[in-house]
Amino acid sequence: MQTTELDYDLPPELIAQTPAEPRDSSRLMVIERSSGRIEHRIFRDLPALLRAPDLLVANDTRVIPARIYARKPTGGRVEILLLRKRDATRWEALVGGHRVRDFVIEAPDAPTLRGVAQPLPVAEDSDAASWLVEFDAPVEPILERIGVMPIPPYIHHQPDDPARYQTVYARIAGSAAAPTAGLHFTPELLQTIDVRGIGTAFVTLHIGLDTFKPITEDNVEAHRIHTEWCEVSPDTVSRVCQARTAGGRLVAVGTTSVRALETAAQGSETPAGIAPFRGFTSIYITPGYRFRAVDALITNFHLPRSTLLAMIGAFMGMDLMWQAYHEAIRRRYRFYSFGDAMLIL
Repeated sequence: MQTTELDYDLPPELIAQTPAEPRDSSRLMVIERSSGRIEHRIFRDLPALLRAPDLLVANDTRVIPARIYARKPTGGRVEILLLRKRDATRWEALVGGHRVRDFVIEAPDAPTLRGVAQPLPVAEDSDAASWLVEFDAPVEPILERIGVMPIPPYIHHQPDDPARYQTVYARIAGSAAAPTAGLHFTPELLQTIDVRGIGTAFVTLHIGLDTFKPITEDNVEAHRIHTEWCEVSPDTVSRVCQARTAGGRLVAVGTTSVRALETAAQGSETPAGIAPFRGFTSIYITPGYRFRAVDALITNFHLPRSTLLAMIGAFMGMDLMWQAYHEAIRRRYRFYSFGDAMLIL
């Protein structure tokens, strides 16, 4: 597949800079794959669009304030973006600054932290991360005091409330970006979903910055897909099995949930169609992929030339996807992380 087949023009003013308020007031495009029918709703209508015993599966990762500002012993500024934890004191990271090696982090009401940065060998270069940073003490206990939320590059200002770049069910810290399809849910909406007999379950997938990285190769399949840590627990597998046995659909909340679920489905012979999984995944879903776990998908509108857009094209078909995207642009939907959503059935 040619990467140009994933390209489109988006008016800049349709890139959402702030989240909808309240969360579930965002717009929801509903696409029925079997008929090609497109309907326009509001996200809080979601419970009426699903049915018992469907099962919603969402990513409960929590974004960490991973952007840290430090200084070299000579006084020069250093910017560190934590991407993946290796152990208590070592992280894979991006490091900005001239000839950085030793650095110091000082912040009000936080202990002074010192560290060393060294380039990763090419063989160990992990996706976007190109540095290994080692601190003289664990950094996580003070991240909330010294770090800043790493919002996507197309959002120009930090949200007034950092919690608006977290899902209401965010639980396990580790992501450098939010699973944005989940940003539309409110506690009240989740309660309504539960009352209607629609189940919920969670996977964990820690999102790296490569989720925003465009495909630069001419051929989509030649792209080096990012690797992310994920877990699909035995409890989630059990809930999937119960829903499937009762005739329910597996509704993934976001592309990260799809990655986790489809990873857990690789080679599974269980009645649920998936097996417990814990580890790193580099699953790459492009048109032609046969989905083994996911029956329906809630997702936002994605960047051109992205692996996320390739996944959506694989799930709903390229022709229908472009019909939906052109309709969204014509109707002035809001795009990307703080934008509107689609439900693909």
